[in-house]
This record gives sequence, C-alpha cells and structure tokens, in this order.
Amino acid sequence: MRAQFVLSEIGVGLRRNLTMTFAVIVSVALSLGLFGASLLMRDQVSTMKGYWYDKVNVSIFFCNKNDAETGTRCAKGAATQQQKNDIKAELDRLPIVQNVQYESSDQAYKHYKEQFGDTPVAGLVTPDQLPESFRVKLKDPTKYEVIKSAFSERPGVQEVQDQRDTIEPLFNLLNGMNIAALVVMALMLVVALMLIVNTVRVSAFSRRRETGIMRLVGASSFYIQMPFILEAAIAGLLGAVFACVLIVGGKWVLINNWLATKILVIKFIGWDSVVAVLPLVLLIGLLMPALAAFFALRKYLKV
Repeated sequence: MRAQFVLSEIGVGLRRNLTMTFAVIVSVALSLGLFGASLLMRDQVSTMKGYWYDKVNVSIFFCNKNDAETGTRCAKGAATQQQKNDIKAELDRLPIVQNVQYESSDQAYKHYKEQFGDTPVAGLVTPDQLPESFRVKLKDPTKYEVIKSAFSERPGVQEVQDQRDTIEPLFNLLNGMNIAALVVMALMLVVALMLIVNTVRVSAFSRRRETGIMRLVGASSFYIQMPFILEAAIAGLLGAVFACVLIVGGKWVLINNWLATKILVIKFIGWDSVVAVLPLVLLIGLLMPALAAFFALRKYLKV
C-alpha cells in the first residue's frame, strides 16, 4: 500500500510540473552530454598523444657548406664525416635511444617535395641547401632534453629539433576545447540544479496540505520526502539517458562516419571508451537530482 501511494504521488507530481520537469530533463541531458563529451575528448587527446609521440623523432641537423656564411655555430663549415661518426657512436651507446636513421640532403629534398608538391615554395629550395641529419627514435619521447643538451653544442651540429614541437599546438588546442566544454558543462549543471531545486519547491508548495496531514498522522520525514526525491531522480535519469543517446550518436555520426573517413592519420577512440563513460553519466544523472531534492526538502517540508 505504501509503495502504491508513493508511486501515485510521483505520477501526480510529474503531471503537475510537466513543463519544469521537461526543462530539468533537457538541461540535465545537455550538461551530462557535455560532461561525457569532455571525458571522451580527454581520452582522444591522450590516445593521439600516445599514438603520435610514439612516432615522432628527434632530429640532429648537421651543418652544410651553405651554413658557413651565416656566422653561427656552423661558421667553420660543413660537418665532417668524423664528427658524424662520433655522434652516431655516442647515440648508439645511449640506453634511451631505440634506433638512429641517417637522412641525406637528397632524401630531405625528396621529403620536402612530397610535403609542398607543386606549390611555388617547392622551387625555392635545392638539395644542397637542406642539411643532412640523424633521425633519432627514443624509447621515451619525453627524454628529448637529454639529446638536446648532449648534442646541440657539438661541432658540426646545426640544430637539435624535437618533432613534438610541430604537433604540440594541436594538443594545446584540443585541451583548450576540452576546458571550454567543461566550463559550459559546469554552467549547464548549475542551471539544471537550480531547475531541480525550483521544481521541488513548487511541487512541495502545491502539496503542502497533503504533507502537513501526513506529518500530523505520524508519517516519517523520509516517507514524506520520498515521492519528491524520486520525481527528481526520475527526471535526472531520463536526462542522463538522453545524454547517453547524444554521446553514442555523436560517436557514431561525428567520429565513425565522418572524421574517421576524412582524417586517416589520426587514431580515434573506440567504443570501449564510450561504454566506460555511459555508466558514470547515468549514475550522476540519478544521484545529482536526488541529492539536490533531498537538501531542498529539508527546509521546504517543515510544517
């Protein structure tokens, strides 16, 4: 009998505040959708970092004959074969180095032509202007500073360059977008909480006579509060379900059927990341409104 009464009170409350309940569902769905998307974006950035950092190299560029006129550390002319051999031997002895590949000026020019194709820039450079280099693959890409400090001042070395510098701005942009999504999510969450509290207040005010009678006949506070808490929890859970639909739909449409077909050089997150996020979204959608309603009712159900 008590369960039937609680369920009937929940139905009455949802019907009386249908508009505000719908607003709660929408705001919870949007805020938790952004929350889930921000978690997935964080995973995507981590996946991309692991994928690209594992492929980037540290490049040790050698001085060539054209650098002798610049007045820099290459003022003594092109690097000698002995200098290259010494550096190669030292690199092979370092435990952090996985392998070393030599790239000649002609090979560098070939890569340059592949990058710029038939653009006007491609004709501005000749093979003898591009330096020879060692492409150093590290076991741990974060140890780049070890190579830089050891070889950047060596005779015959023009520059030590980490290819991570090229892709780091992309990761910074993605991290910035992730922070922006979290800020918007936080604002939407505040709006959702305010709507939940106001919905509970209105519902409690409209049923103040019934709750007063229940208090007078000896009903416990928890029994009186239960219909209101469950109303908020149901609205929040519905919003969380819609948020899960948005997350799954975004993964399917935006990533699988669009970005993955357009950008082949990026390893995108899989469904396992999405599945890991969905239970957290559902749990927050269920508990957050229930707790908000519980604390709001502590004041507004005193009779």
